[in-house]
Amino acid sequence: MNDNKLMNRAADNIRILAASMVEKAKSGHPGGAMGGADFVNVLFSEFLIYDPEKPAWEGRDRFFLDPGHMSPMLYSQLALTGKFTIDELKEFRQWGSPTPGHPERDVMRGIENTSGPLGQGHTFAVGAAIAAKFLKARFGEVMNQTIYAYISDGGVQEEISQGSGRIAGTLGLDNLIMFYDANDIQLSTTTKEVTTEDTEKKYEAWGWKVICIDGNNPDEIRKALIEAKAENERPTLIIGHTVMGKGARKADGSSYEANCATHGAPLGGDAYVNTIKNLGGDPENPFVIFPEVAELYARRAEELRKIVAERHAAQAEWAKANPELAAKLEQFFAGKAPQVNWAAITQKPDAATRAASATVLGALATQVENMVVASADLSNSDKTDGFLKKTHAFQKGDFSGAFFQAGVSELTMACCCIGMALHGGVIPACGTFFVFSDYMKPAVRMAALMEVPIKFIWTHDAFRVGEDGPTHEPVEQEAQIRLMEKLKNHKGHNSMLVLRPADVEETTEAWRLAMENTATPTALILSRQNIANLPAGNDYTQTARGAYIVAGSDADADVVLVASGSEVSTLVAGAELLRRDGVKVRIVSAPSEGLFRSQDKEYQENIIPAGAKVFGLTAGLPVTLEGLVGANGKVWGLPSFGYSAPYKVLDEKLGFTADNVYKQVKEMI
Repeated sequence: MNDNKLMNRAADNIRILAASMVEKAKSGHPGGAMGGADFVNVLFSEFLIYDPEKPAWEGRDRFFLDPGHMSPMLYSQLALTGKFTIDELKEFRQWGSPTPGHPERDVMRGIENTSGPLGQGHTFAVGAAIAAKFLKARFGEVMNQTIYAYISDGGVQEEISQGSGRIAGTLGLDNLIMFYDANDIQLSTTTKEVTTEDTEKKYEAWGWKVICIDGNNPDEIRKALIEAKAENERPTLIIGHTVMGKGARKADGSSYEANCATHGAPLGGDAYVNTIKNLGGDPENPFVIFPEVAELYARRAEELRKIVAERHAAQAEWAKANPELAAKLEQFFAGKAPQVNWAAITQKPDAATRAASATVLGALATQVENMVVASADLSNSDKTDGFLKKTHAFQKGDFSGAFFQAGVSELTMACCCIGMALHGGVIPACGTFFVFSDYMKPAVRMAALMEVPIKFIWTHDAFRVGEDGPTHEPVEQEAQIRLMEKLKNHKGHNSMLVLRPADVEETTEAWRLAMENTATPTALILSRQNIANLPAGNDYTQTARGAYIVAGSDADADVVLVASGSEVSTLVAGAELLRRDGVKVRIVSAPSEGLFRSQDKEYQENIIPAGAKVFGLTAGLPVTLEGLVGANGKVWGLPSFGYSAPYKVLDEKLGFTADNVYKQVKEMI
């Protein structure tokens, strides 16, 4: 236990650095960072277990920051542990800096998650805690981590907190400790102006242990963390009542604490100068780590080296006694594509692609031991039950299965699964209806930004949901998701792989590509209704090229027909009618425009020649295919919401038939 005078000095050091970063950048949020400094200081200097020499050690504790605007606090804290330099703190929010306005995942520097959209960060922590439980059930004490989360008033208010709180309590995630920075101040109001709920009772109702403390008192923080670590039934919420802008002083020297003005803007001028002086710093040279604070963290580094040396030694003994398990643990964290016997997967012809996905998932359940599949209360409809039938769902005290029943909470489910992937050692996939991808979009974006290889399984992919009507019939969703194929990540690659397979065999290939994609998220967009198989002899391995010529196409085509998903079989039927009139037809299945555009120009030209007459058919917005069809081509799509009727009636009414393909192409040529 460290002396509180020293602990307060270290916390003030964090406050000085945080306020100075914002001041120098002329942009940022100093108040929350200043109020939260006491908690992170106690956590990092006395409780968080990590390897100073091996930041990516799989057995480390994890710290997930939810309010990304409090990045100055995190960067300053990590500077005390040697992960950031003073010069890097000075470059806060600048071009090319490793200290962007909101933290971006960098495990080697101690940043476990990209944070910003409030509510997602602590939900990632819930997912990480689930992953840790999953791994501990298989490997025992060598995977005995504590997952820490930090949440703010805004994160508690975001609706996703309801889902993550419910799930963590229901599953009894006693390895999860969350600090709630309850400073009662928001960007433009006090919290009492927008909420009167009893947060303590709410979390207790979900099955959490709740401890209320003075969040700026190191003794109370320390006591709460010790109590939380001893809890073995429930997740723990520590409600820390903190002071926004702790230590801040106005230009006249009066208190600038507990003020909305310190939340989202530099302190400015004399207020900044007086604040730094009040905290024991030098306004002329504020970017300093005090010698006694540096010594505190040097001692902690030595303590950690001893702790992790013992952990590594224990793991080495365990590995010696359990060589097969040790090899499996290493394999789980290797981040490589798993070995799957794809050739042995046999599909039922002419079935729905969601059913084909279930067949693949059944094989993956028995061959990929670290895969976890989730569903938002739709497993028997999105057919993720193909996986569930080979395992069982997580429940409190039992994480030996591999299925996560998330309940009706698509965004929460997605973030929990992202958190599993961020923890490592687990390959997560989650399923729901495609129309509900709208709920998940903020998480999909974050997964793409962090380059997390989660698998999104979206079924009921078109208006052919039928009788359920327009509320359940995705029309614009495919166009939205395919924008992610066009968006580049920081490495210059497509930020997401999006695949809409044309039949059951192409579904197997799509799943293979998804499992082999370890660099970005993958979306699988699957049909509710049965789809006729593509013509015999089709080369499904060409799925990997994003678009390819379907078997039975004519060599010298008068027109190129392009589609993805179930519309490809409609083109096949329409082509037969066109051929009776002597029209030569090429049919192109394009499950992924992103993959296709990553092929060399010669291949793209060979599949869809620049001067060709091209007709596209899509059950979504016409813009979905316009990039492939080109300005001189024609797309038949659905420019309106759907309707409630049996899907075959909708096909007729909306023109998704062989006869209409014939009609539209004849008019075009």
